[in-house]
Parts: sequence; C-alpha cells; structure tokens
Amino acid sequence: MTEQKLHNYLKFKFPKENEKCEWKEFKSLKHFVSGKESEDIISYVSAISNMKGGHLVIGVEDSTLKIVGIQDFHTYNKVNIKLKILDNCPNLSSEGFEIEEFTTSDSNKTIWIFHIPKHQFRLPVYAHKKTWQRVNDSLVEMTQSRLEAILTEVRLSDDWTAKIIPDATIDDIDEQAIAKARVEFKKRNPKYTDDVDVWNNAKFLNKARLTIKGKITHATLILLGKEESEHFLGSFVKIRWNLKTLDNQDKDFEIFSIPLILAVDEVFKKIRNLKYRYLRDGTLFPDEVLRYEPFNIREPLNNAIAHQDYTKGARINVVEFEDDHLLFSNYGSFLPKSIEDVVLKDTPEEVYRNPFLVEAMKNLDMIETQGGGIRKIFNFQRQRFFPMPDYDLSDGKVKVNITGKILNEDFARILIKNPSLALQDIILLDKVQKKKPVTNDELKYLKKFRFIEGRKPNIYLSFKVIEPINDEELKAEYIANRSFDDSHFKEMILEYLKRFETAKRSAIDNLIIPKLSAVLTDQQKKYKVGNLLSSLRNERKIKNTGYAIWELVYESL
Repeated sequence: MTEQKLHNYLKFKFPKENEKCEWKEFKSLKHFVSGKESEDIISYVSAISNMKGGHLVIGVEDSTLKIVGIQDFHTYNKVNIKLKILDNCPNLSSEGFEIEEFTTSDSNKTIWIFHIPKHQFRLPVYAHKKTWQRVNDSLVEMTQSRLEAILTEVRLSDDWTAKIIPDATIDDIDEQAIAKARVEFKKRNPKYTDDVDVWNNAKFLNKARLTIKGKITHATLILLGKEESEHFLGSFVKIRWNLKTLDNQDKDFEIFSIPLILAVDEVFKKIRNLKYRYLRDGTLFPDEVLRYEPFNIREPLNNAIAHQDYTKGARINVVEFEDDHLLFSNYGSFLPKSIEDVVLKDTPEEVYRNPFLVEAMKNLDMIETQGGGIRKIFNFQRQRFFPMPDYDLSDGKVKVNITGKILNEDFARILIKNPSLALQDIILLDKVQKKKPVTNDELKYLKKFRFIEGRKPNIYLSFKVIEPINDEELKAEYIANRSFDDSHFKEMILEYLKRFETAKRSAIDNLIIPKLSAVLTDQQKKYKVGNLLSSLRNERKIKNTGYAIWELVYESL
C-alpha cells in the first residue's frame, strides 16, 4: 500500500499511545533492540506485556505516526529479531508474539508492528533483569504493587468461592438473608428495581452473580446460606467478635456463622459505638460524634469477608478494645499490597483473591470497588480529627486498626486549623503522632511546613507554630515547597528547547527535578519528568529523535 494509505491504516488501528500501544521511530536498530534500559525495544515489550499485552509500532514518529521507516536494520530481520527478543525477555510467551512488516509501495519505507501477548499467569516479563510497566504512556520500572498483583493472580478456576457444591440446593438458602439481598441489590442496581420482586429465587441468585447457571457455589452459602448448611463449607466460615479489657483480657465474645450478609449486622450491633465529646477552641459547647463512623465498621468487616483466604480454614476476627479501638483481621495478603496506592491514587489498581465472591458482594452493595471504600475510611477519621487507620500486612494476615478517639491533641488542632491539608500530609502527621519512623525526605518536608519540632528520633507535633497559611512569608514558603503545576514545568522544558534546540533526558532532569516538591522521592521525581515529556509529546509540541534526545515540533508552536 502507499505511504498515505499505510499512515491512515495505522491511525485507524493504533489511534493513540497508551498502556497497550507505543509508537517509536527507531530508525536504526543497532542500539535499540537490546540497548539502554527503559529506552530500547525489549524494555517496551516487557512493559506492554506486563500490562495486558498490546502493540509496539516502530519506524514512525512518536507524536504523529508519520512514517519515517526503519533505515538501518543492522543484522536483524523478522525472524532473528523475534528470537533475540525472546532470549532477552524471560517469561515472554512465544505464542501470540508476532512481528508484522509493511513496506510502502511508493516510498519504499518499512515499518514493523510487534504484537505482544499479555504476560503468562503469575509470570512477569523481564528486560535487563528488571520488570517494566506502562503508567499512562510512560515506561517505568515496575512498582512493587503491580509486581505483587501479577505474582498473586487468581484464575477463576482457582477461586475457591466460585466452586460449585453439587449437593447444595436452593433449600439451603436462608429466606431472611435472600430478602435482605434483594433490598441491597436494588440499591446497587436501580435499573432492576421494577424487576427484582417478580424474579424467583433462582433467577435472582443468577442475576446477583451468586450462582453459576443455577448451581449453588461456596459464595452463595457464605453470604446467604442457612446456618445448618455450613457443613458444605466447613466450620471455619465464621466471624468472631471479642471484647477485651484495658489490660488485654477477654471480657466477652460471640461467634457468628453463615449467612454472613446477616452476620455483619449482628457484629455491628455488638460493638459499643458510644458518643465521643470534645471541646473546640473558643467555645464552651462540645462537639458530639459517634466514636466510629458506621461505614468504618462495616467496610473493614466486609473487606475481610471479600479478601479472606478461605483455604486456610481460619475465622475472621473483630476485636473491640475498651480503650476505644477496633481491630479487624483476616488471613490472606492485601492486594495490591500498598495501602498508600489505594488511598492516594485516584484510580488505584485492584486485584481480588476471591473475584467471584467480590462480584456478588458488589452487587449486594456490601463493598466499594476501585479502592474507594478504604479512602472513605481515612476521610471519615480525618473529619473526626482521629488517627488514621493502621494496616498491618505481616504474618500472612491483613489487620486493620480503627481508633475511636483523639490520640494527640496537637494532631487534632492542626487538622481543625488547616482544613485544606492534603490527605498525604495528614498521613505523614499521623506517623509522627504514633511515633512511627519517617524518612529523611518526609522529615525535611514536615519541617519546612513547621509541622514538627525536635530531631530524629525524638520528633513531635508542634501545634503552637501551626496556623492557617495567611501571612506572606508562609505563603511564599508554601508555594516554593508545594512545587509548581504541570503547565509551569512544561513551559520550562519548551523554553529550554527553544534556546538549545535539543536536550538529552539527563539535561531535562537537571532542569526540572531540583524544582519539584521535597515530599517526592527521587524515583517519583524521575517519573514526574517522564510524564511531563510524554504529555508534551502527546500534545505534539516535542518529539523523541532517538536515544533519549528531545527536540521541538516547530509546526506546533
């Protein structure tokens, strides 16, 4: 086909760069097949495969898909380059990995399209002895949370909660539980409001994703099964509530069996959610709130049910302490492993141990998805000026601690006087009030904002210097340390390229990184610069001319 037709074809098939697609010039293959890590073909193959698979188009301009063609193949052809990449990308499957070649009939320009399969089950793809991933349209070294997500993948066939119980029937369903399930299903799925009441039980269970073609699953009985039918599951599918005294002695306990959709309400009733009163500065009238936001009881408990590793034969535990905190625990690692990712990212990645059970619980309005529930817990604690939740992911368990009182008055005063504090900042302050270790970067950041006093390891919150940012000196310091917005940094990059015409990535790093917020780690700063460059490239203002060299796209200016 002609160059124009090939260009139109590529624009139709691969309209934009994202986690599944990358465009690269790579006019000379000598140094770009297995060359500099994070910039060569094998790095891109690793990154695309470690997401969901996709395509790498080479021989085209990054920003425009203008066909430039591969001008120096070195010693490579479609056959030996495939073998070279497979040899240099451990775990990359040869099945589905193909290279498609197009040569234009009028200009004799050749491009290659690498069709890259998704990584194999629990096998991340390596390049340069590292794993890579895409973040938006940037290539970065794989985060720990993404690596854990791959290593702990669950096939539906391996999902214990999706297993069918041959001898169980509709008669093993608790009538009260299914009545509640219908009510909750309507809340989550309002489009079915007029239909739910006319469905029989069998149809409702199928629609709610609790059964498979009418067959009773482990998930069906976990949520809706009669207590006397627990033998189908094993006696371990239970929730144990325990009340402990100040000196950690057992004072009371109760064990709740299936159906867990009702057991959650029973556990909720056992917890003594008393009123908490505290005086705000400048008033004699106390504020009064419940010690625990009801959502902050139900959400960790439902998450424990959803993420429990039922193959361990263990119970879910809820421990209530008389000194006003709750501890929820279940067996199984937290996925994707990083609480900070779930809380602070707008769209955190979610991986579920029990995908079948999670889907059913979502349909019954028992859990949030996309990490929104965990973030809500943090924000409800923030509204009360209480400590942030604590997550302990050790010993093969997930433990969540929720405190129902003010732990440090200076912490509470800081939050009251500075209502616009970012959640990221509050989490840092919470570390200090709990005497948890902070990094040198975190310490430097907090001191610049006058949040703390003292020296490591004896640092402490200091409310006396914390006031709303309203004087000129603090405003200037705030702006300097909160960093500028992206548009400012983009203009800096464009001005640099206008003056010097081209720039290596290292030069752009030296230009931007010293001006980024001190709260960011060195790696986060590099990712930030990479995202800025990718954004400018997508805006067709700059282009990558190969081997980490950037220059302006003059027609866009």
